[in-house]
Amino acid sequence: MSTQKPQDLTPRKVQAVQTKYRRIATDIPVPESIPILEKLRRYEPLSMGGQPPVVWDRAEGIQVYDRWGNMWLDWSSGVLVTNAGHCHPKIRQAMLDQLNHGLIHNYCFPSEVRANLVEELGKVAPEGLTKTFLLTTGSEAIECAIKLARTHGRQIGGDKKIGIVTFENAFHGRTLGSQMAGGIPALKQWIVNVDKDMVQAPFPDGFRCPDTSFEGFLKSLDRQGVTPDMVAGVMTETYQGGNASFAPPEYIQKLRAWCDEHRVLLIFDEVQAGFGRTGTYWGFEHYGVAPELICCGKGITSGMPLSAVIGRPEIMDLYPPGSMTSTHTGNPVCVAAAMASLKVIEEENLVENTRRMGEILQPELRRIGGRFPDHIGAVHGKGLVASLHIVHPGGIEPNAELASKIVRRCVEKGLLMFAPVGYAGASVKISPPLVIEKEPLRESISVLEEVLEEVLQ
Repeated sequence: MSTQKPQDLTPRKVQAVQTKYRRIATDIPVPESIPILEKLRRYEPLSMGGQPPVVWDRAEGIQVYDRWGNMWLDWSSGVLVTNAGHCHPKIRQAMLDQLNHGLIHNYCFPSEVRANLVEELGKVAPEGLTKTFLLTTGSEAIECAIKLARTHGRQIGGDKKIGIVTFENAFHGRTLGSQMAGGIPALKQWIVNVDKDMVQAPFPDGFRCPDTSFEGFLKSLDRQGVTPDMVAGVMTETYQGGNASFAPPEYIQKLRAWCDEHRVLLIFDEVQAGFGRTGTYWGFEHYGVAPELICCGKGITSGMPLSAVIGRPEIMDLYPPGSMTSTHTGNPVCVAAAMASLKVIEEENLVENTRRMGEILQPELRRIGGRFPDHIGAVHGKGLVASLHIVHPGGIEPNAELASKIVRRCVEKGLLMFAPVGYAGASVKISPPLVIEKEPLRESISVLEEVLEEVLQ
């Protein structure tokens, strides 16, 4: 289970903040917001109560506002969704135009707007990945990819070839199937009798898994009694979501060769990494390989619920008409948002902007990490995604309580972050919208360093 706890709703007096990008004018949480927070706590599941107690009223660009005069510089992107910034005017207008046009739902019946989006996704995907199945959430995309991989494996190798290999500490979603595929033990505690059909290998992050050799992958399968003829697909997040950890390129290149040798599908979970987040259009471009299937979502629309599986026709066409569908496949309003978002990413050169801003963010975070080595065990990331691995002094034992304190103080100073994630809930995640520029980026880095000086010294 998550290590997050329900947030304390007692208002705290905090120092006022007034800059071009941040404004804190009240206690935090805002006293007037408590009835709203209590209503949510009363009528929503407890699981929804883990985020900092900031009641969003509106958001624009790189900033989030409440109703009581506070303004945050956003380092969350709404959990890596608003790549093109919050409420981008061109995306909003595209949605309004679709609403006013008069089509807001059409199930799987054909629509021109859906045809245009799947064509566009085929253009931005690697060569040969020309077919797209539109869904609603990242978890749905993951489940679909697992189904396709197993169907393909059984077709070419018989009933034995249905295994899915993923990685330890991986997060692929919160539906049952995606949690089974994930590598976080706490999310699998009610799953029993899982056999060799779904196994994990160590993720070669160089921190919690010092062995970054591909031989480690092979030895792991051997220890678990898994042979290549049992494996239908290998699925990995391009970077491990909570920890922003990448594998060495040569590891993934050897994995690609192994998959080719044994007729195994390589699946990249790009739900967080896609559409420019890492400074390349697709995160897997850092590895110099391409997969058979891409699972994507989040930044595809910069705000609306839409996801996709993009793949090779011979895999995507394994199911006959009517047998792989979804009620809200290609919802017209969401599709309009996606088309506009992809256009904004291209027209505003957001992939290049992310690369340039990453050249500021990543070295600065590593410099800051070097100042506090007893508490920051590692700094991982690329482009405009990063994670501070918060640890207890003297080792790599995660310190979730300290990570939560860091996030809370940042929020109280006008730098909005979501609750710590990753291994044991002890990673402070950094993911501003891709439209951020140098001045607000440097200001937000200064706020983080100020908080760390206050909390750690």
